[in-house]
Amino acid sequence: MKTKIFCDIADQKTIKFFNSKSLVDGFTTNPSLMRLAGAKNYKQYSLEILKICKKKPISFEVFADNFKDMLKQAYEINSWGKNVYVKIPVVNSKGVYTRPVIKELSDNGIKLNITAVYTFEQTKKIYKKLNKKKNQ
Repeated sequence: MKTKIFCDIADQKTIKFFNSKSLVDGFTTNPSLMRLAGAKNYKQYSLEILKICKKKPISFEVFADNFKDMLKQAYEINSWGKNVYVKIPVVNSKGVYTRPVIKELSDNGIKLNITAVYTFEQTKKIYKKLNKKKNQ
């Protein structure tokens, strides 16, 4: 199994640089990274990135919090290009599992990047659990 490396960034210059490198297999971004990169309009900025990254996979995240709007955004994001993956958080900001959204999109053939966001403490617990199993 080949390890794939995805660059988590929204800066267009950095994407342009790594897009030509075989080291990076694709890109993933999110609304926060886009804001940091200076994006004023999410769709317009995403389409500008797609002019740079035409072949490698790239994930754009929905920013809605309710399932109806997440689905609407996901279908729109999916329409932006064949190399586009729609990034869906595994839980919304209220901690509600987004399974219905993931299932509908998956059932309709939408390419997905499901993200899990952990606090530092959650990550530490997961790490300890994994190491414990590894050492048994």
